[in-house]
Amino acid sequence: MRRCLVLRLGRVPYGPVLALQRALHTKRRAQTVPDVLLSLEHEPVITLGRDGSARDLLVPWEELRKRGVEVFEVERGGGATYHGPGQLVLYPVLDLRFLGIGLREYVWRLEEVMIRTGSAFGAELFRRPGQPGAWHARGKVGFLGVHVRGWVTLHGLAFNVDLNPHGFAWIVPCGVPGLPVVSLQDLVDQELSFAAVEDAALRAFAVVFGVEVVELSGAEVRAWLSPSGLG
Repeated sequence: MRRCLVLRLGRVPYGPVLALQRALHTKRRAQTVPDVLLSLEHEPVITLGRDGSARDLLVPWEELRKRGVEVFEVERGGGATYHGPGQLVLYPVLDLRFLGIGLREYVWRLEEVMIRTGSAFGAELFRRPGQPGAWHARGKVGFLGVHVRGWVTLHGLAFNVDLNPHGFAWIVPCGVPGLPVVSLQDLVDQELSFAAVEDAALRAFAVVFGVEVVELSGAEVRAWLSPSGLG
């Protein structure tokens, strides 16, 4: 079974993680690092994918910055989306050649991770043809935005655990005005902890992708992220 290193980064701003993803992507293409999965929450941020533009911002860019909300234009697919505390974000940096799958299957598996994570807490999530992500009858719970270059993946999924949805009012999410957005906490009768949902998602990821998840300790993460560790 192939191994995938998991780095839990906690709550972090978007910019440094974007730089980290790109550095890991370059090194994974060169086969100098193994498959890696970043697991984290973001500080409030809006990202615009290849199908998005400033027209998807319903609040002026400068006003968002005054509110402490960053805006990034990135290479992933899709339009505008919002990330913030209470949302689990997984960024896999995987070489699809070694997994023996293509882009369509990769997207399906990311959706499956979210569906299984919801099921672990009693929420019935599903797919919608032509609308990637994880859905509930009350709205969208999980979001996808991926990029693949040289068969190696960038970006990934965002799963609402207990997210304040106000940030979605600042944008046209996924190009759909008024898109209903809900969190897993809204759909279950138990009090959720972010850590428990993160654990469930990592277990689902291991099963769906058929990999052995090897989680690094905090000290190992810091050492591995150092210039010598990434070299």
